[in-house]
Amino acid sequence: MTSEQIKTPVAFFIFNRPQTTEAVFAEIARIRPQQLLVIADGPRAGHPDDAEKCSATRSIINRADWGCEVVTHYAETNLGCKRRVSTGLDWVFNQVEEAIVLEDDCLPHPTFFRFCEELLERYRDDRRVMHISGYNFQLGHRRLSASYYFSRYSHVWGWATWRRAWKFYDVEMNLWPDFRDDHRLKDVLGDPGAIASWTRFFQSAYEGKISTWDIQWLFACWAQNGLSILPNTNLVSNIGQGTDATHTAGKNWFTSLPPASLDLPIQHPRFVVPDTVADRFTQQTMFTSTLVERIRGKARRMLSAHHQTRAGARL
Repeated sequence: MTSEQIKTPVAFFIFNRPQTTEAVFAEIARIRPQQLLVIADGPRAGHPDDAEKCSATRSIINRADWGCEVVTHYAETNLGCKRRVSTGLDWVFNQVEEAIVLEDDCLPHPTFFRFCEELLERYRDDRRVMHISGYNFQLGHRRLSASYYFSRYSHVWGWATWRRAWKFYDVEMNLWPDFRDDHRLKDVLGDPGAIASWTRFFQSAYEGKISTWDIQWLFACWAQNGLSILPNTNLVSNIGQGTDATHTAGKNWFTSLPPASLDLPIQHPRFVVPDTVADRFTQQTMFTSTLVERIRGKARRMLSAHHQTRAGARL
């Protein structure tokens, strides 16, 4: 266990997966946060194994033996992903001014915490910045020479933010109809294809057709013209693929990226502007339905070649 201890509170979301929870908890224990806020959903009706699995998962938190303050917010009944995460984050930011957020299937590299803590402090009062992410979907395409770049996209597989930004979050997206009818997505995205894609995503979330919380957070950031910070190195791996996963039941390239170490000290970019090239790549790779299969195929080939190159270098 490392001797370094971070001061930033860590918010940890758990449910009924003790195996992945234990792996992520081990990484949290390595950096020994002074405060650990744990949010848990309750067992689902009609799932007889849930009560035992939820209990086993929660018992892992009792191993926090490094002298930190552990604060829990456990649901007795199941709220579901949308309500449990959104109400849990509301609770977190009623307790603390800023936090690093991890779910039970987001395995971070130890340098992820240093990355978040340093940038939370650096941009604490810079209201242009609303989100810090540990995930990188650029498949080895490095954006300039800095340790991170600015983006319109707020990836949430390991992230951090401030109370001053979270106050704009609204799980019901009440501002969406006016934002949509005023054609504000054109101001954010410009590209007609991206506008069409995100209009569908946001409308589905607004109508409750998608049981999620994170689309609403992206909308809150865009509605405030907020920027996200994304690392030039992928710092988090999603380990939750499987039949018990909520949104990642099938394994694919972007849920299989391994975490890597961030080079220290952190090199800061000179300008606080979004990287449109990186964002265009993200949009085409992750969100544009007409191109997604073709680009994912290319991405899989690139990732395979990358792994083969690294394997060859180790021989």
